[in-house]
Amino acid sequence: MNLGAAGERAAAKHLRGLGYRIVARNYRCPVGELDLVAVDEDIIVFVEVKTRRSSEAADPEVNVTRTKQRQIIRTARYYLMEKRAQDRPARFDVVAVLMPEKGGASIDHLVDAFAPQAR
Repeated sequence: MNLGAAGERAAAKHLRGLGYRIVARNYRCPVGELDLVAVDEDIIVFVEVKTRRSSEAADPEVNVTRTKQRQIIRTARYYLMEKRAQDRPARFDVVAVLMPEKGGASIDHLVDAFAPQAR
């Protein structure tokens, strides 16, 4: 399993532990891809997962640039339209996973990490 896939598995496990229900993994559509889509109570949560081996690399959450945010927002809008869920509340989380070669993963979950107005 590659680093990205391992990070997404760890993030999904973390979210399930918080009571989220994972409804899609690696959702792809004509406008982009979403790592995870989850439901937290009645909120649809679009989750960007950033995984790194070393804490010396740039913080994973910093790597979710404005350009990346716009891409995630476009893809989330497509998802909501496709699922006929445009009226449902939604938010954007970032889960940063640090997976060193030796030792366990550490997870930093940024709830409501950015707003859909980040066009």
